[in-house]
Amino acid sequence: MPDLILASASPRRAELLKRIGLDCQVIPSRFEEKNCSDLSPEMMAVTFARSKARNVASRVEKGLVIGADTIVVLDEYTLGKPESYEEAFDILSKMSGRIHEVITGLTVWEKETGNHKSIYSSTRVWFRELTGEEIKAYIKTGEPMDKAGAYGIQERGALFVEKIEGCYFNVVGLPLAELGKLLVFFGYKYF
Repeated sequence: MPDLILASASPRRAELLKRIGLDCQVIPSRFEEKNCSDLSPEMMAVTFARSKARNVASRVEKGLVIGADTIVVLDEYTLGKPESYEEAFDILSKMSGRIHEVITGLTVWEKETGNHKSIYSSTRVWFRELTGEEIKAYIKTGEPMDKAGAYGIQERGALFVEKIEGCYFNVVGLPLAELGKLLVFFGYKYF
């Protein structure tokens, strides 16, 4: 089987791969994300995932490189990772009592051939009404600061989620069923 390489510094993505028994090398991408407001959120996520995979593929000799990018969308606005306490508070306040969408672009890039395939996954997430005190206390935990949309569904942020429609693992940052399809496409046997 070819080596698997995760083109991400996300500990959550690496942990998901480990949990399902996929041994992979982690090589964070050096791709710099830029605002691509002319693209749909789906195409932006796919474009960033492909660019991350391509960046890492250019630095390795062989293997299948997995690139992923997660975007949170509220009212057609893309919500990135907060850069300050105030920004995290603003994001979470806007999401309170509302539905948002989490979109993850996913690319698998075969280094030896240069062949690659990309897809995206979309999940709708319902937040319950949040109090200002809850939001402030959550931000003090530090969890929101490295996550698109300023929360982690797999951590304390789960307390805000009433329900989801779609893939849970997509909200964590790596839609595993979609990844399985891409790996099969490249002939990777994960069982």
